[in-house]
This record gives sequence, C-alpha cells and structure tokens, in this order.
Amino acid sequence: HLAVLLLVFLSGSTFGIKLEGNGYTDVLIAINPVVPENPLLIERIKEMVSNASSVLFTATEDKFYFEEITILVPPNWSQGDYGRTKTETYEKAKIIINEENRAYGDQPYTLQYGQCGSESRYIHLTTKFILDDELIKLYGPRGKVLVHEWAHLRWGVYDEFDDGQPFYKGAHSDIQATRCSLELDGKIVNRINHTNCTHIDPNNKIYPQDCVFLADSEQWENTVTTFCSNKTHNSEAPNAQNRMCDNRDVMDVIFTSSVDAKANVQPLKGPHPAPRFTVMQRGQRVVCLVLDVSGSMRGSRILQQQQAASLFLTTVVEDNSYVGIVTFTNDATTLKPLTVIHGEESRTQLVRYLPSEANGGTDICKGLKKGFELRKDNGNTMGDEIILLTDGESELNCASEVKESGAIVNTIAFGPSANKELKIMSEISGGKYFYASDNLDTTELVNVFASLTTTNGDLTHQTILLDSSGMKGNGILNGTVSVDHTIGNKTTFLVLHESQSPEDIEIKSPSGQIYDFIDFQHSAISKTHSLVIQGTAETGEWTYTIKNTLSDQYITITITSCAVSDAIPPVTVKAHMSQQSIDGSKPMLVYAEVNQKGVPVILADVIATLKSDSGDQYQLQLLDNGAGADAFRNDGIYSRYFITSKKGRYNLKVKVQRKDKGKNNGQVRLKRHSVAPYVPGYVIKGKSLIVMNPPKPPVSEDDLQADVGSFTRTAIGESFSVSLPPGVPPPNFPPNKITDLNAEIEEDKLMLTWTAPGEDMDQGTADSYEIRVSMDLEALRGNFSGAHLMNTSDIRPLEAGSTEEYSFLSSYIINAEPETVMFFAVRSCDKDSLMSDMSNVAKATKIVPFVPTTTTPTISQYPSPNLKRSSGSNVVAVVVSVIGTAAVIIAVLVVTRMRLNRPGNTPNFTETQVSTSFL
Repeated sequence: HLAVLLLVFLSGSTFGIKLEGNGYTDVLIAINPVVPENPLLIERIKEMVSNASSVLFTATEDKFYFEEITILVPPNWSQGDYGRTKTETYEKAKIIINEENRAYGDQPYTLQYGQCGSESRYIHLTTKFILDDELIKLYGPRGKVLVHEWAHLRWGVYDEFDDGQPFYKGAHSDIQATRCSLELDGKIVNRINHTNCTHIDPNNKIYPQDCVFLADSEQWENTVTTFCSNKTHNSEAPNAQNRMCDNRDVMDVIFTSSVDAKANVQPLKGPHPAPRFTVMQRGQRVVCLVLDVSGSMRGSRILQQQQAASLFLTTVVEDNSYVGIVTFTNDATTLKPLTVIHGEESRTQLVRYLPSEANGGTDICKGLKKGFELRKDNGNTMGDEIILLTDGESELNCASEVKESGAIVNTIAFGPSANKELKIMSEISGGKYFYASDNLDTTELVNVFASLTTTNGDLTHQTILLDSSGMKGNGILNGTVSVDHTIGNKTTFLVLHESQSPEDIEIKSPSGQIYDFIDFQHSAISKTHSLVIQGTAETGEWTYTIKNTLSDQYITITITSCAVSDAIPPVTVKAHMSQQSIDGSKPMLVYAEVNQKGVPVILADVIATLKSDSGDQYQLQLLDNGAGADAFRNDGIYSRYFITSKKGRYNLKVKVQRKDKGKNNGQVRLKRHSVAPYVPGYVIKGKSLIVMNPPKPPVSEDDLQADVGSFTRTAIGESFSVSLPPGVPPPNFPPNKITDLNAEIEEDKLMLTWTAPGEDMDQGTADSYEIRVSMDLEALRGNFSGAHLMNTSDIRPLEAGSTEEYSFLSSYIINAEPETVMFFAVRSCDKDSLMSDMSNVAKATKIVPFVPTTTTPTISQYPSPNLKRSSGSNVVAVVVSVIGTAAVIIAVLVVTRMRLNRPGNTPNFTETQVSTSFL
C-alpha cells in the first residue's frame, strides 16, 4: 500500500506554487481578516497579476507567466458570491494583502531569509498600494513591482540596490550608484534642491546621503523589463545580490540554482494565455478529532491523549468553531457529532466525551472515513479539518479517499511505533505532520495540540503557547514565565499529573498575588488542574511551584495566553525546518521567525530542541547574527544548521525568551527584508528636465523594532525525518561559507572582520583560514587559489559564532592611481582538510599620495613572513615592502579577536595577537 500512497502523492497532490509547462499554477493570494470588504480590491488584484504576467513573460525571455491564481477572501466578507475553499488557508498563501505595518509602511516587501536560490516565505502588499494610484509614482507600475518581488519569492534572488550604501567607489576610482546595470544612465542630484551633486564626503570619498541617483526615464522603462544577465550584471556593487549569490546575475540564479532550474523550460511559441482567477472563502472552522482507542493505547497513552485533547477543547479551538469526536479500533464510532463552540459549557460538554478506555485492534482508515461522515449542512467535507492521533501501524489504503474528501488531515504519530506513512497522508491533503513521544515527563503531545490553532491570519484571537515543562519522580517543579503587554487575556496554567494530585500548586503574580491549590479547577478523570486568570494578566514575571513529594509520577505544566486586545498584535514565533525530509547528504536549517505583526523582535535568546523517536536529543542556540545559516543580522529571523548522523523522525520545539532590553536607541541597526525599490524621480533625456517624485513616507528606526519588554514564547514546528542510505557512512561537512566578510578603512588601518565558522558548518571550531587578496575582482572570483595568499599559519580560528577581526596598520599605500583598491576573500578549513566555499568578496579603498618608484618587481617575488608574537612589544617592528604594478604596500598585521558571549552583547576582548604580513 505504500506504492499506492506514493502514486497519489506524486500525481500532483503536493501543495504550493507549481510550474506546469510555462505557467505558474496554485498561486494563492490571501487577504487578511482586518481588511474591510471591498470588491474593487479584488478587481485591482486581478489587474495587477494580469499585467505582471506579461512583464514576467518578457523579463524571462518568453519562458514564464501566471496561469492559475486563487484569491482567498476573509471569512467575515459577505457581499460576494465566493466559492468554498478546499485546502487553501491563509498561512499557505505566498502573496498576502494586509494593512501597513510599522517597519515597511506601504512599501511592498518579501519575507526572505533563505540561501541564494531558495524560495522565500511570502510577498507582503498593502491595500493602499493596490488601491492608491499615487503610490505608482513611488514604486512604479504594480505589475512590475509584483514581478520584482516574485523574483525574491520564487527564485531566491536578492536586492540589487542598497538604501544603506547608495553609492560606492568603483575599481577604476569612479563613483557609481548601486544598481543592477552600469548601462543604466542618469544623474546624481541633491534630493533637496535638485542640483547636480558635486560635494564629496571627505570620509569615504563618495557622495553624501543627501544625494540621489535619478535614472533616465526612457532607459529606465526599457531596462526594468528584463532581469540582469551576465552581460549587464554589476558584480562590483555592494548589494545583497552580490553578497548572498557570489556576485552572480539574476538570470544565472534563476536557471541554474532556483526551484525552477531543473524544469528546463523552453520559450513559449506565441503569446501567453491570460491568467485564470478563482475567488474563494473559508467558512467557520470545522474540526473532527479522530482518536485511537486500540489496545496499544491502554494505560498512560490514553491518559495523555485525553489530557492533550482537553487542552485543545477548553483553550485552543476558537469560539464559533464546530468540533466532533470519532474514535477507532478495528472499527470506528462517532462519540460526539459536530458541536458549535459557544461558551464554556459547550467546551466542557465536549471534554466529557473524550475517551478514557482503550481496547481492540487498529484500523486507521476506518477512523478517517468515519471522520469524513461528520459534515455540516452543506453536505461535504471540503476545507474541514481532521486531527488524527494514532500509535498504531495499520495499513493506510485510503489515500484516494483522503485526497477526494477535500479535507485537511493533520496527523500525530504518537510513540515510536506509529505508522511512518502518516506523513504522506498529511502531505497529500495539505495538513501538518507531528511526531510526539509517549514519555510521561514530556509535554510533546500537549504542545502539538496547543499549536493547532486556526489559520485565518487573525492572530489576536489565537491561543499562544508561552511555556511548558515537566519532571518525572518526586520533587518540586518550579520556574518563571514572562507575560508581556501584548498578551494577557485567558492566561491559563494547566497542570497535568499521572496518578494522584500533587500536594500543592502555587502561582505568584508579578505584584505578589498568590494563587494556590484551591484556586485551580480539578478533573479527576483527566487528572488535570487548571487556573484561568480573570481579566488581563499582570505584565511581568510569573512564577510557579508544584510540590510533588509523595508520589513517584510525572508532573507537567503548560502556560497559554491570548492577545490583550484586538488593537495590539501579539508577539508571535513560527518555527520550521528548511526541509521536511532529508537523506543526510546535506545539513538542514532550523528557522524561528520572531515578530510583532511584521516588526522584528531582536536580541532574544532562542533555543531549538530537536528530538528523535529513538530518544536522541539536540539543543541548538539559534542566532540572528547574519552569519553561517543566518542570512541577515537583526531581522528577527533566528537560524542554525542542524547536522545529525542519526536517522529517524524528529520533532521541533523552539523556546524564545527575552529580558526587557528596551529600545536599542540606534545602537543596533535593524535589517529590513527585500523590498520594492523606491523611485525618487527621473531625468527626461534631451530636455535636461528633472522630475522628482513625492518623498517616500519615512520609517524611523524606532518603528523598525518591536518594543515589547520581557516575554516568553514556545513554538512547535512540523516534524521531519532523516533517512540515511544503507551502507553509506554519514558525511563530514566542511565549515560554513563566510557571508559577512567586511573591509573598512579606519584612519590608517584596514579592518577585516567576519563571523567565525565551525568545524562542521556553524558548529565547533574550524582549523585554519586562507585569506587571499587581489587588485582584480573578477580574478579573485574566478581563481581564488591564484590570488595572492596572506600568511595566517599561526592564527587559530575562534569558536563558531565569534567575531574575528584583523587590522592592517599601513604606514602608507602608494599607487600610481589616486586610490588603491583591494579585494579580499576567505576560506576556512577543518581538521579533515575539508574546505569551505569562498566567502563573499570584501573591498577596501584608500586615498594615498603618489610616490614615484624606481623598480617594479611583481608581488610574487617576496615571500610572506611567518606570523609570530612579538616579545616585549605590542607591535612587531617588521615592515615588508611589496612593490607591484606601481604600488608600494607596507603593512603591519594586528590580529584582534573578539568572542560574542551572547548574540547582541557587546563583544569582550579575549585575545590579541600581533603579527606581520603583507599584501
């Protein structure tokens, strides 16, 4: 029956955007529930996508266009005749229409943080951007903007402009605007008085921030219809595309590295067809619990199922949802037909129907089919949800029925023996897959049920998991949890036990108010004690103490809460892996998104726990440092590589904590994601006429970060699997590629800095560095080993995540040209001589006086001296002259190392090594 499952799985039933021939299908655009109903908005969306399809077709040389688009409107819209969804949900949408947020205003952006060529999370557009034609002046035609963002979303390319560094000094000492193609002409003018910029910043020898590049209007119109290729790409520009994609052009990434690279799409002969649109709407949430009560569930497993399902019914599932309960052994029974959730009594009634006894065989498909029979008055199950929990291994021969039902099947594999094919059942129906251990001292099953919230985009009415912990045996379980000002409604402390009640439970509020045992509601059947804080819970640190000294049993506590009001979006955390399955041949990445309605939350402590069905457990500190697995520093996305040689099913739990650090007052610069470029104006060629657009609405640094104080969150990601080919030893991984190499001139010093990689990707400590320098960017990129090698043999890398800093104290740098331009790159090596990929290329430029020379030997005539510590002096008094291509470079290399004890902290100097080298 596995073959049948795979056949259904491979027959076009996976979810997400598809490329069928030359056309993109299953493109889901979702409108957030906060957006008021407006039929014009739907028409404008259709118009935008239709125009974008033509732009996309031209930009990709007649290869791609938009074919099938679904627009998902909110459940509360009532004026249109909308079709009913199947498995489409808000969280699956790749294009989101929402209100503006503080970090971006109405500027379109793409939530992008993967590797070059990787698909991104979603495109964010606002209703004002779609409806207000005045914004066309700022960002250009909507269709072109959508294609620009589509390149970020689908193909994983990055911005080719940079608001932080709009100008740079070129290799030929000319000042250039940061842009895709140098062939794009224009003028650099003062943004205030619109006169030509003539003033040069004395510090960096480029134009100051009050200057702006205005493109030629006619050329701009022609240029933005195509993506940059190897003929037009500006590999020298200091932009994210060059840093993240190894200075490659956009077309190269699309057709060699992206998700569409293997499609081998040929140009379409003739015009492309117009997009087809479907407008759909989800109704009220309908959930059927399909619960295993076979003999293998007897004892602690049936109790854990009862306790976790009780949490879901009393706390998680939303008001006005419909819930039914089905149980199965080798047959299936409806315990409770669909019942609307309306008040506490309806929730309590449903809890009473949860099964507490187990006996008999297992037939998972019988349970699923019975669940499909529970239908609302519309007579079908399209868009309904199934939550299937089983610990059994019965055959799964109902894949066709699952697919045809149109229902979303979320599966929970409970314990190590649960059927491994459950994952495919979720994948063919657009559901989620979870593995949960049956160990009594874990909260894994409870955490899974707590994560099964609605997916309509309305975060203010969802239950948020703050924390969960447990212990086994006699003793005291205690801890703290932070309640921030974005949450506080329906704050619940749920204590679960195995046999007899603990002797005492004490919850203490930040003001000192005590809630003790008598304040909890106790259920002897499900062995739970629950406390719901009335009104809004106090902001601050809450403490809990559970005394259990008389009984050898497991005790757990789970704390949940909801948004404080509809007007204040809560801080949320989403956790996921880069892939849901892997064969061990390459590392996976762990991601945690921490934000408040799109505004990044930074400087948090983020710990990921990954546990397999065989008991192997890994803990990783996820980092937001812009190095290793992390694409950008301080963007609220925390990342880390996950490497394992142990096969099995793994679950993912991420805990996020932050103590009140307040605003950073400009000390930490926040990173925004890929955005649509703002067009400040243009030049009309031949008329010498400058036309300025209205200024872009400003976004202050204060708006680029969430001010939420101390908080605690816990997120559960979907489970994933690791399989290793039989007989093949697990691979060794090299150090990760360095992506944040930076070169700066500070007075008479050239500073090279980067984040240390690890022995295996970003874990452990690398063995050595290889630093090379060239006066020719393309030569360095094309032949790293042929560039000049700097002697770093005596330098030992620091632990992964530490900051490495190298200083070159130059007496002078003399060049025949007005400037000396140097390009640097680094590779690292591990103890097994595995080399990392070459780093991003860093450039340093310094103005130096001209000094005539009498001889011009080549740079290779002089060997590099060994690096060694000076005795009795802080600076080595060794100067090595290198004369090459009319250049004299005299340098003293000072190696300063800094270790970051915690992400975001001020680095502590731990070691200083003074050495000599030359370029």
